[in-house]
Amino acid sequence: MNPGRRESLDDLPDLYTIFRGEVVTVTEYGAFIKIPGCRKQGLVHRTHMSSCRVDKPSEIVDVGDKVWVKLIGREMKNDKVKLSLSMKVVNQGTGKDLDPNNIITDQEERRKRTFKDYTGQKITLEAVLNTTCKKCGCRGHFAKDCFMQPGGTKYSLVPEEEEEEEEAAAAEVKGGEKSVHTEKSSRKRKKEKKKKKKLKSKKESSSSSSDSDSEGQTASKKARHLAKESKRKTKKHRKKHQE
Repeated sequence: MNPGRRESLDDLPDLYTIFRGEVVTVTEYGAFIKIPGCRKQGLVHRTHMSSCRVDKPSEIVDVGDKVWVKLIGREMKNDKVKLSLSMKVVNQGTGKDLDPNNIITDQEERRKRTFKDYTGQKITLEAVLNTTCKKCGCRGHFAKDCFMQPGGTKYSLVPEEEEEEEEAAAAEVKGGEKSVHTEKSSRKRKKEKKKKKKLKSKKESSSSSSDSDSEGQTASKKARHLAKESKRKTKKHRKKHQE
């Protein structure tokens, strides 16, 4: 068994090698590609077929198609070598490597390793919400889960909907109080303006009445003066007539 296993490993291409292979089988989760120069097949998972989301691999490739792939993983399971291939990091027209430093591949492998299934555990939000990160000083996460870079932007928890509603209600109450205060002040101003107008109208009426009274007095004085002069003239005329 060991010599056979060594021969199969030796026949495989090196890691991160780019080659062109033929599609042998298409399944719901990906496509199997025949590796040239050996009898092994590698799997291109649907997540590695394109940079866009792929729901049906049959829409991307068909059996018999030849595609450019990159060997991104080799794993031993049950005495069998499992090969992982990727199409999205290779230009399908020219076969050029779109990820020469293997950054995208390393990031995806890191995500797979760090992923853990916590469905069987209870989630206690209070324990996380009340913690303070020692790395960035923000609340709501642990230092090991902090993704802040040195000298970068600090991030904090987004307030929940209930807190936002309470803040909005408080703001509305404050705004209502301000509007009531402004309405009261505007009413006071209107009343003061009305009072001033009334006072002005009274003063004008009193001044006009005083002016009319003075005019009447002068007219009566003139009439009296004219009456006196007319009496004097009549007396003089009578004396001259008697003489």
